[in-house]
Amino acid sequence: MKLPIPRRGFLRTAGSAVLAGAGLSLSTEPRGNAAPAASTPSPRLFVGCCAYSFRKYLASGRMTMEDFILKGVELGLHGVDITGYWLKSAEPAYLTGLRHLAFKNGMPFSGAACGATMVQAEKSKRDAVLEEIKKWVDTTEILGASHLRIFAGKLPKNATAEQGIAWTVEVMKPACDYAARKGVTLGVETHEGITQRADATLEIIHRVDSPYAGINLDITNFLADSDEDQYKQIEACVPFATHTHIRDRFGNSQHPVDLERVWQIFARGGYKGYMSAEYEGEEDSMTAVPRLIEQIKTLCRKYSST
Repeated sequence: MKLPIPRRGFLRTAGSAVLAGAGLSLSTEPRGNAAPAASTPSPRLFVGCCAYSFRKYLASGRMTMEDFILKGVELGLHGVDITGYWLKSAEPAYLTGLRHLAFKNGMPFSGAACGATMVQAEKSKRDAVLEEIKKWVDTTEILGASHLRIFAGKLPKNATAEQGIAWTVEVMKPACDYAARKGVTLGVETHEGITQRADATLEIIHRVDSPYAGINLDITNFLADSDEDQYKQIEACVPFATHTHIRDRFGNSQHPVDLERVWQIFARGGYKGYMSAEYEGEEDSMTAVPRLIEQIKTLCRKYSST
């Protein structure tokens, strides 16, 4: 889906443009509380994996979230990213049991996820999404994680990009206020819809203007005119990245991702956090994910300061 915001001018400068037609002004420089996530230039890059990488196993019941945690141990991960679809329950007793299992096996949670989307034309639906995010902030706190990824979503028919950004900000601002009280950061994912453009995603972060707002930076989902545009959009978002999803092919073109170049971008940006594999290919996850994880391990050792 192409949004009514021009791409080329912004992407040539990797983060500074006037969003013609939408009346927005964008800069990657921090404004207000929307400061870059990295506080010092030295990168700290950790090996992670999103549960979604094993979606076929989890969806069929051949793998439980407990199994996924133990798989993370087997793969030598530094942390696992919990996908809410396959939690058996959101009851505190179950969540604390999962947290205890992870602790006993030395496997931190890099974060959790809420599937609700904030781009809703109706005020009542936006209010419901806010309550859903608050519920998942509580879940994230019980799990002992400090990051929750959230989604903006696709524009409804006849809606403009400016409206979508405004609706997202309307929900995300109070959500971040609530999350701050729990010590949880909200990372809006560069997934589908309006956040498939780095300029729109950065505008959301600037307007939310909270130290508890960031970007869950999926490196492969941007709408772009070329692979070069993809890398420029990644680079524009890195200063505000609070978590990542790593794949080895771009979503639209299916061209291979130069992961070495991606790690160089994150290292230059001083990123500190998880480089979390999210495998979506056709090969069986049990063979493909370990191979992707080994690439991530090698690159983290090469580019992380510690």
